[in-house]
Amino acid sequence: MENFFRFSTFPISTEIIKAIEDMGFEEPTPIQVQAIPFILEGRDVTGQAQTGTGKTAAFAVPALQAVDLDSKQTQIIVLSPTRELTIQTAEEFNLLAKYMKNVHILPVYGGQPIERQFRALKVGVQIVVGTPGRVLDHLDRGTLSLSHIKMVVLDEADQMLDMGFREDIEKILAETPKERQTVLFSATIPDPIKEISRRFQKNPEFVRVQHRELTVPQIEQLYLEVRNREKNEVLCRILEMYDPELALVFCNTKRAVDELLSQLQTRGYFAEALHGDMKQVQRDRVMAKFRKGAIDVLIATDVAARGIDVDDVDLVINFDVPQDVEYYVHRIGRTARAGREGRAITFVGPKEIYNLRSIQKYAHIKITPIPLPTARDVERTRMRNLIDKIKESSDNGDNEKYVEMVEQIMVDGYTSLDVAAALLKMKLDTGSDSDETSVIQADHSGGHSGVVQLCVNLGREDRIRPKDIVGAITGETGITGNEIGAINIFDTYSLLEVPQDKAKQVIDGMVGKSIGGARLTGGKALGYDCPKNERPQRKRY
Repeated sequence: MENFFRFSTFPISTEIIKAIEDMGFEEPTPIQVQAIPFILEGRDVTGQAQTGTGKTAAFAVPALQAVDLDSKQTQIIVLSPTRELTIQTAEEFNLLAKYMKNVHILPVYGGQPIERQFRALKVGVQIVVGTPGRVLDHLDRGTLSLSHIKMVVLDEADQMLDMGFREDIEKILAETPKERQTVLFSATIPDPIKEISRRFQKNPEFVRVQHRELTVPQIEQLYLEVRNREKNEVLCRILEMYDPELALVFCNTKRAVDELLSQLQTRGYFAEALHGDMKQVQRDRVMAKFRKGAIDVLIATDVAARGIDVDDVDLVINFDVPQDVEYYVHRIGRTARAGREGRAITFVGPKEIYNLRSIQKYAHIKITPIPLPTARDVERTRMRNLIDKIKESSDNGDNEKYVEMVEQIMVDGYTSLDVAAALLKMKLDTGSDSDETSVIQADHSGGHSGVVQLCVNLGREDRIRPKDIVGAITGETGITGNEIGAINIFDTYSLLEVPQDKAKQVIDGMVGKSIGGARLTGGKALGYDCPKNERPQRKRY
């Protein structure tokens, strides 16, 4: 990271580089690589790039570098077509300026009390990000001066022209010094944009990122709209629904990878991470485990995932919408290898829907929306998967000894349909019978304050995994995976931590239900007390 964004003879300040490191990005996007050196050198730049390519940092980094912190005059102005983009751009400026002292950034847009903007401008703001209409309003009122502007950025220029802001833009540019630097970014470069460039830029450098078309049409591409705080829960349900042998989850930053890894391991998933801060020996070790199937979920950044070459990845999840179309193509290409079919699911936040549309437009693909999965969806999918496995086993034959067992049962007056239905019920039943004894009970001697340990009389001998326990309890009792603490699996029983006030809800809710296909019935239970004579080495997941 030491040389991050150091592309020219004008190096980026250590404060900005430190902020970038905190944001967790590992390398610049293609548009940043091309545009930043020219902007740092003071050249005018016209960049063809759509939303979601990292173009904001492409102008924000050199803009911050150019600010004179000893002056409170407005030196940088960024024009954006919408209120939402204005806020988003200002937020990114603030993140990049985290360690810069005395830098002030102000978003100005309609719908916000203008008096608040008056006060901020009066104190002094070096960087203004605003919609053309509100910026022009401040100019007309005399509350904003552009006489000391060093750089003007026209962001999403084609959209601003489509919205009828051409005259406003020209009036604003006329208020800025002629020796200013002008940077223009646009998803398309039609004739009106070329005319703006010809009139207001000086020998601009043209930069553009060429996007290749998607070459893996057999991949089923889906997306769902999910808020940030709900992502972890939705991810677990997706993993339970599709039950992939190998799943790849992509995050945009190293920090997000580490946070998600901690969450999944707490919930009992066999998960590992790959990102740029890891040594090669560590990466090789993780990849070896992934290829052997010792890992359920591999969480990675785009940079770290470049060396992944595994044929059996059957699910790719974009936990974050990728920054660039090329990243999206590369990510989903990790599945459907060697002619196999694959599935890719993208989580889209409220502010990211435009990024997803850009990906679809420039990669010439269709990504189909799906609803957020419910606990019932998870159960239905598990049922369909089991039925498919039953059909596959039947088609493969070699079931003679099991046929004999069914025939023996039929002698007692049961039909083959009765037998099949009973077996499915034992495997999948989610009903609750009041005469069945719960095999989950509280152990108040363990756990932390406000947390109790529950004992499940199912363990390694029953082939129970932590994720089976988490999936069953969250699906049946209504508590979330976040509320389930440490899980310890022993040979014949398992221990898990839940909030004390949710213990009864879990105990009552799991009566007669199943975990990993094993039904919790009185016959299966060893009693209310977990075995105390078993003292294996505890394994914490």
